[in-house]
Amino acid sequence: MSPPDVTDRLGLCLAESSTKHPSDKDLQRADGCCRIVLCGSESGTRIEDIFERSPIRIMFPRTGYRAVEEAVLINTAGGIAGGDQLECSVTALPGASIAVTTQAAEKVYRALYEPARVATRLKAQESAKLAWLPQETIVFNWARLHRTTEIELFSGAELLALEWLVLGRAAHGEVVVGGSITDSWRVKKDGRLIWADSFRITDEIFPHLKTRALLSNCIAIATLIYFGPDLEKRLDFLREIVPCLGCNCAATLVSGLVVVRFAAEEPSALKLALRSFLEQFGPELGSGPFRVPKMWSC
Repeated sequence: MSPPDVTDRLGLCLAESSTKHPSDKDLQRADGCCRIVLCGSESGTRIEDIFERSPIRIMFPRTGYRAVEEAVLINTAGGIAGGDQLECSVTALPGASIAVTTQAAEKVYRALYEPARVATRLKAQESAKLAWLPQETIVFNWARLHRTTEIELFSGAELLALEWLVLGRAAHGEVVVGGSITDSWRVKKDGRLIWADSFRITDEIFPHLKTRALLSNCIAIATLIYFGPDLEKRLDFLREIVPCLGCNCAATLVSGLVVVRFAAEEPSALKLALRSFLEQFGPELGSGPFRVPKMWSC
């Protein structure tokens, strides 16, 4: 093509692109996943299978020749953008005992139209102990997030699972006025659905979030579930420690699960409450991975 033809062609392309709305699909997006399978052995928990695809990495920090106790997920992309798809699968086979956390708080950036999709799948088989304790997910203004947590439990297993959200960057004084969030849980026991829950906010709802019927002045919220033995006893213990956690908190027993809700006006208050919760509830459960993850202190 001659130089004038090239110029005309370029001008035509720019004119066509200017008439179209930009989309997250037109940009480079992440499609990462990871899989961890662990089993019990005479020397402790052993890695049975592991798989990772960028931008997700898996690390197992430990000292010397001690058995695996904690897995740390790292998002090397530095955050999540609209159109990203991330998936994590953790399976604890009989006898395994593992806590899974994240290296740092996850950040969900502003999106154009497409939501970021994050899927977590947890499975705890007989006699396995699994703790899913990621750090907070910070949702920026106009971010779009669709997150699902699917859990498969078997009789004799023990599980503690947490997910928490922070609306806006508190250090920047950011107020979230738009976007969308869908945060869904599905829990099955021995193949039967025993609990389903969804938290959903859309553009139309954000202006009303501060009403007393919704979040009031809270910008940090969390859901935690526990499955294991002596649920009535565990529930009574939790209700005793709830008043001293320093945030809005309530616990109940639903379909063989203890469900705990947290809400705080400051993200730091929620983190302190969750840390205090684990410091008190973990020893109540005896030996196992139900402690404050080491990465929370880094």
